[in-house]
Amino acid sequence: MRNKSHFYLFVILLLSFVSCKDEPKAPEDEYKPRTAVEMVTNYGTMVFELYDETPLHRDNFIKLVNEKAYDSLLFHRVIEGFMIQGGDPESKNAPSDSLLGNGDLGYTVKAEFHPNLFHQKGALATAREDNRDRGSSAIQFYVVQGKVYNDSLLDKAEQTINERLARYYVINDERYKSLWDSLQKAIKDENEVVYERYNDRLDSIVKTYKSVQTYKIPETQRMVYKTQGGTPTLDQNYTVFGQVIKGIKVVDSIAAVKTDANDRPIQNVRILSVRLLDRE
Repeated sequence: MRNKSHFYLFVILLLSFVSCKDEPKAPEDEYKPRTAVEMVTNYGTMVFELYDETPLHRDNFIKLVNEKAYDSLLFHRVIEGFMIQGGDPESKNAPSDSLLGNGDLGYTVKAEFHPNLFHQKGALATAREDNRDRGSSAIQFYVVQGKVYNDSLLDKAEQTINERLARYYVINDERYKSLWDSLQKAIKDENEVVYERYNDRLDSIVKTYKSVQTYKIPETQRMVYKTQGGTPTLDQNYTVFGQVIKGIKVVDSIAAVKTDANDRPIQNVRILSVRLLDRE
């Protein structure tokens, strides 16, 4: 009996060895560094890391960088304590008195909101017009400077976020489609008086609209806003697709320049070149 037990044990061990030997090993996860982009301006150089969580915006930005679409464009809208905005294709050779901010490429990028991507200082995000799907401008972007918030200010920021979310739900509510269409016609006709009338009506509906899931700023993000700063009022309404990882002082320098009544810098802040960086 003893020898027979040893024989069974030997067979089991042998089968286990063969089984382990033939079983394919799970491939190890390969680390893939995020895409890095260098932007050289006449105020210094910034390096951005693009998020893989927003592939549509990442790939669109990479495409434009490879096409040299940003080279020689301006940061045409600068608001200290808020953000610096650039990428208007009409800004390349724009006279100093021209109004900028309306240039684009004729398409939008589908919104990509991610719970972990927010408007902390240095966030790279896309500008957009008021539209029913919150689609992003094809080319215009902004970089957050922002400011440091306390809990009281963050509570107010949450209110603003939820008001903007309510507006999004209202303009997508078929009951108010005719109101939205009238608002868009007023914009197209450049009729400011009519626009204000319809927009005020829309705002009054937004204030009483109940079909909205209330958004709360996560505690981890609140801590970042209270220590590093940012612009939380834009969260969940504008797509964040990257972050400054080098040259944050350049953002502060640009944000501090003197501007005119339309927030355009008195002295041009120009993007000299943008290129992808090799990362290993």
